[in-house]
Amino acid sequence: MWIIVAEAVVYLFTAYAVAGVVFAVPFALRGAAALDPAAAGSGWGFRLIITPGVVALWPLLLWRWRQGGSAPEERNAHRTAAR
Repeated sequence: MWIIVAEAVVYLFTAYAVAGVVFAVPFALRGAAALDPAAAGSGWGFRLIITPGVVALWPLLLWRWRQGGSAPEERNAHRTAAR
């Protein structure tokens, strides 16, 4: 019984990681620049550095990319008072 559960967990983790790797390729090429304008001029070194995080967080990044979100605006007391 426990072996079946353990195998299922391993298969789910593997599927999640494979989906993350597949998602990381187009995200590194176009998605990072779409979400953060500062990443638009970045080179391959930056794209390689963000790849592990993209693989781990691919559902969140996919959701933000499909929503057309841009870089989040910082919210603090100074910005609130300036409005």
